[in-house]
Amino acid sequence: MNTIALHVNRRAVEVSAEPRTSLADFVRDKLDLTGTHLGCEHGVCGACTVLLDGVPARSCITYAVACEGADVTTIEGLDEDEVTTELRAAFTREHALQCGYCTPGMLVSARDLVLRLPDADERRIRVGLSGNLCRCTGYVGIVRAVQSVIEARRARNIAPQTDGGRTSLGPAGSGRATSDRSEPQPARQALAAASDRAAAGTIPDFTPATVLDQRFTLPHPPAKVFAMFDDIAGIAACLPGVSLTVPPKPERIEGVIRVRLGPIAASFEGAARVERDPATLSGCIVGIGTDQRSHSATQGEIRYRLVPLEGGTATAVELSIGYTLTGMLAQVGRPGLVRDLARRLVAEFAGNLDRHMSGAPSGQAAPAELSFWSLASDVLRARLARVLGRVFTGKGRAE
Repeated sequence: MNTIALHVNRRAVEVSAEPRTSLADFVRDKLDLTGTHLGCEHGVCGACTVLLDGVPARSCITYAVACEGADVTTIEGLDEDEVTTELRAAFTREHALQCGYCTPGMLVSARDLVLRLPDADERRIRVGLSGNLCRCTGYVGIVRAVQSVIEARRARNIAPQTDGGRTSLGPAGSGRATSDRSEPQPARQALAAASDRAAAGTIPDFTPATVLDQRFTLPHPPAKVFAMFDDIAGIAACLPGVSLTVPPKPERIEGVIRVRLGPIAASFEGAARVERDPATLSGCIVGIGTDQRSHSATQGEIRYRLVPLEGGTATAVELSIGYTLTGMLAQVGRPGLVRDLARRLVAEFAGNLDRHMSGAPSGQAAPAELSFWSLASDVLRARLARVLGRVFTGKGRAE
């Protein structure tokens, strides 16, 4: 993991990401700026176009780590931009969009043309937009929209800007990426230091790179659920893939988490500590583990809070799951899939916990390993059902 510091939409951002993470995935998955769309993911269609130091660039083929220190502007950052506001109105007036998927990237490129071109020359506009593909409109309305904005601005004596106001070529290859790849990155250094402290008997706090919030309910009163959370061995038996290696103590729990992701099998051996606050019915589990086979390491925390429901006869369990992962396994899967799998695992944990508290036989405990493909098939079926539901109810149509 690398810690990337840059400015996005005039706001300073410092977030951890894998070296392979594209700028498009970075702004979408890390910053929730989903106006940047992913189409071809080969730098061809232009749907992912953003501004890097004022220059339109393909974010799907730009590594986020190459943007260290850069100014990034996504379509959300142009909400109050004068030129973009005029272009939006012109796109509406000239019917320059249908499904709208290409429109964010199209607007970013069109804005650059409005700033640079001295007049509304159709050929130059078409050449300037040739890197932005649209499957719906045939481009006629788009070209007219851009022409109308250029004509209106020149009629108001707003002169074109030399090079569109650019002051540099942008971050990729321009010398802005200053981090020395020969040195350990901050997240890797922190994880290595935490591993050393864990081996010495101390489980440190940390700031997770990714945090997932989950919630489930149990048909048991909060006091009973809170008491169950004090049964470390019982909780471990309900967690998929978890097994203890020594008798647990609140200050130190040692065990193994076994995970199978398709052909990749990992066994994270490590330790954790438990904290509880009876006054607020809350607590946390903080741990660290390493898998020697894949040379991967992880730091994780599970924070929980119990909320009474139905007059205290039931309980809502609110979870915050945070983790930092380095090594080969950090390269597997997209954050969206990880969130879907986390929801499945939490649902399985909730079911195991309910059965345990209801006195079900121990044979119904969680399996020793997690199968990626069995869980992924459930996730894919659920996603397909949602897509088909939108299609057949008409909710998937563009407005």
